[in-house]
Amino acid sequence: MQTENRAVLFANGQARPGFEVGLLPDDFLVAVDGGLRHLKRLGLKPHLLIGDLDSVDASELAEIMDAGIEVQRFPPAKDQTDLELALEYAVKAGYAQIVIAYPFGDRVDHTLGNLNLLARPDLAGKTLSLEDGQVEARLLNTSACLPTQAGDLISLIAWGAPVEGITTKGLEYPLNHETLASWQTRGISNVAQADSIELEFKSGRLLVIRTKPISGG
Repeated sequence: MQTENRAVLFANGQARPGFEVGLLPDDFLVAVDGGLRHLKRLGLKPHLLIGDLDSVDASELAEIMDAGIEVQRFPPAKDQTDLELALEYAVKAGYAQIVIAYPFGDRVDHTLGNLNLLARPDLAGKTLSLEDGQVEARLLNTSACLPTQAGDLISLIAWGAPVEGITTKGLEYPLNHETLASWQTRGISNVAQADSIELEFKSGRLLVIRTKPISGG
C-alpha cells in the first residue's frame, strides 16, 4: 500500500553552513546510522534507526531504545550500505516520495554509490531526491518541469547512456532537440532563469543537479 507522505532518510554526510533540508510535519524520519547526528542537531527524534550502528555510541542507542523508537540493526559485514538498507525499507513501506538528506561528503565512493541509488528499478512511479539544503540531485526517466529559483546552478548529465532529443526551457543556455552523451560535460553549469525549468527528452536517463547560490556570495 502506497502513502503520499514522505520518508526522509538522514545519511551521515555533511551539512552545509546556512542550508538545511526542508521538512514537513508528517515526514517519516529515518536515522541512517551516524545520520542520527543531524536529527539531534535539529532537535528531532527519528521514527526509525537503521544500520550496523558503528557510528552510534552506546549512550545514544540506549536513549533511542528507551524512547521506544524502532531499531533495525545489521551486521557490519554485509552486501549493502546502511543507506541502501534504509531505502529498501522506505520502498517496501510504500512511501511514494523519498528524500535522502545529507548524502554528500568527503568519500567520493559513497557519494557515487548514493547517486547510483537513484537508478533502482523498484523506484518506478516514486520520487527520490538526494539533497542537503543547497544541492539537490534527482534522476529523470521522462520529461519534467522542476521548481527552481533564478540564479540556481543547473547541471544536466546523461546517466549511463545518451539522452536524446533534449529540449530545455528556462535555462540561460538552452538545448534544442539535441543529444547529451554520458562522456560529455556540455550540460554542466547552466543557470536557471526563473522559478521553474522544463526538460523534455525522447530517450535516456537525465541526472539533474541543482545548486542554490550562497546568499551574498
